[in-house]
Amino acid sequence: MAETKAAKKTTTPRLPSEVFSVDFNASLVHQALTSYMSNERQGSVLLKNRSDVRGGGKKPFRQKGTGRARAGTIRSPLWVGGGVTFANTKNYSKKINRKMAKKALASILSKFKSEKRLDLVEDVSFKEPKTKIASEYFKKTGKESALLIASELDQNTMLAIRNLKNFSFLDARDINPYDLMKAKHILLTHSAVPILKEVLNVK
Repeated sequence: MAETKAAKKTTTPRLPSEVFSVDFNASLVHQALTSYMSNERQGSVLLKNRSDVRGGGKKPFRQKGTGRARAGTIRSPLWVGGGVTFANTKNYSKKINRKMAKKALASILSKFKSEKRLDLVEDVSFKEPKTKIASEYFKKTGKESALLIASELDQNTMLAIRNLKNFSFLDARDINPYDLMKAKHILLTHSAVPILKEVLNVK
């Protein structure tokens, strides 16, 4: 039976207080989360303005004498079935300062650590891209659901983990508030700690 490669034994890294001992700021985390999710939206949904909508060439009723507001076309944005005002110009992006975004990430990581939902693990690498191997590895950790944050993952390891329903992986350089908040537990590899320090500008 295939097993994980023997990882190089490394000394347990120190978790910097600037990243893992920060007070949780719910409003800042919410701001960073909504900003990230908004920026992920494509805004490419097909919308039609009043000239794109089919029909509406005839004036629906006479200008005066009906008691209704005047109308020149049934495809006005005011009408049901009419065109959309400023169609195809949706921009959902929300700006947040870099320092605020990094502080929000540190706040989330600190919350996981304070609640004992963050564990340091040795670097992991699988010999074969088999889901069974990954399943056995996570079973040994005692977690039913977790996010593995590593400095880098080889192809075999990524292929082995990606089919597991309750487990996922993330490169330390790509951490974001959405994936962190979605996780129940975080498994942080030793080599990922210095990467996190670099990403969050901690010396």
